[in-house]
Amino acid sequence: MKLFSFATAEKRAEYLWVLRAFDHARANYIVLLHAGDVARILDGLAGDDPAGQLGAGDVTPLLEQLHVWEVLERSYDGTRAATLAEYRNRHFVYQFSQAGYQVFRAVEDALAARLDDASLSRLALPDLLADMNDLAAANRAADNDLVYRKLNRLDATLSDMAGRAAQFYLTLGDLVRTTEITPETFMSHKDALLTHMREFSSDLSRYAPKLAAAIALVEDTGVESMVARAAASDERVFLDVEEREADWRARWAGLTHWFVGSEAGPSESERLREGTMSAIAAVLSLLRRVTETRKGGVSRESQLRHLAGWFAATPNEDAAHALFQAVFDLGRPRHLSMVHPDADIIPDTRSWWEAQPVEISRTLAETGRPPSPGLPARVQRNEGSVRRLREEQLTAQRLRAAAAQSLARGGVYERELDESETDVLLSLLNAALTARVPVSGRVKSSTGSENGVKLTLSPHSESTVVHTARGRLHLDGLQVSVR
Repeated sequence: MKLFSFATAEKRAEYLWVLRAFDHARANYIVLLHAGDVARILDGLAGDDPAGQLGAGDVTPLLEQLHVWEVLERSYDGTRAATLAEYRNRHFVYQFSQAGYQVFRAVEDALAARLDDASLSRLALPDLLADMNDLAAANRAADNDLVYRKLNRLDATLSDMAGRAAQFYLTLGDLVRTTEITPETFMSHKDALLTHMREFSSDLSRYAPKLAAAIALVEDTGVESMVARAAASDERVFLDVEEREADWRARWAGLTHWFVGSEAGPSESERLREGTMSAIAAVLSLLRRVTETRKGGVSRESQLRHLAGWFAATPNEDAAHALFQAVFDLGRPRHLSMVHPDADIIPDTRSWWEAQPVEISRTLAETGRPPSPGLPARVQRNEGSVRRLREEQLTAQRLRAAAAQSLARGGVYERELDESETDVLLSLLNAALTARVPVSGRVKSSTGSENGVKLTLSPHSESTVVHTARGRLHLDGLQVSVR
């Protein structure tokens, strides 16, 4: 970006005139210039512009600075020294550097560009067709130089056509989106604009099949041989043959893609024709909008003019603020309409210029929407713990079932029950005693079942004793049987 420094420097007008002098000399096939030569060219080139009225003494520091920015290259010219002192002072001559000239042209093009000067290049289509046929003949005749010239011309014409189309549609888009266009301006250009787009679309539809057929004719003569011939006559000495061939092969692929579609999508010419039809519809929509505006007598311009008149006619500043609030309704933006937590100290009627700031959520500040609790969080399941607990539960059930079966087989009397059998017995007794209902001083039989076994409590004339791992269990007037 150092190359563009002269465009933003304090003496940018003077730098630009100096570079224009170099460009003027370059157009007359003079490349090297001394400070005196630049001053002499500016005398006839700058006219009355004071920025261009520079003497040799004024030009010298400008040239040195442009050399520092690498816009100009500097070399020593000893032939200009007439005396020993001049020889010792060194007389430098300057010329554009390659990148410096491109930067200067870019700045000049930007300054001279007319953004409303855009058009489609429909006249290039016949030239493309003629050059394509000539290219096929040249490749068939093995004329290397003619193949190179035709390919170079085809590439330049197509690049110009693509650039014009891009600029045209950008300008047309700005025209359609603008709200400042007057009916008189649009009406004066409407017919020419529609005719231009209709003729371009018609010519593009007519020439696209012919160009596709001409491309097929060229490819029949051999694309690789054509690329090799163009690379052989290419004068770019800093590229080897393989690089030149790759470059021309890529250019030919881009050229064919413009007019020949593929399975991946339509060709660029078809897209351009569809874009032209869409642009015609957009212009007609703009025409309808302009016509309706003229018919109704109300437009954005007239509305703003009336509003400006109302503001000018307000008697005081408060009335102007009230009118602003009624028209634009920007007095209470949504993200500033929140109340203070202590509404008694900071009421919501107080101006936000005077009130303390209120903390708001990031969601409200960024999107204008109040925050919400959102979706419930995902349940975190510890599958490993669940599986381990289930295994422990199944193990306990198996042990309990085995103890119950042992009770059923061996009974509960005349032996000592182990810990598991005791747990099962107590559990069965709890279930049986809970279901027991005393009637007339006698105890009815009751049962309790679990794990496939059934415990029965029967009345007995004496107390029975069950020996368990936890001690003796006395059952007063009851007898236990497990089956």
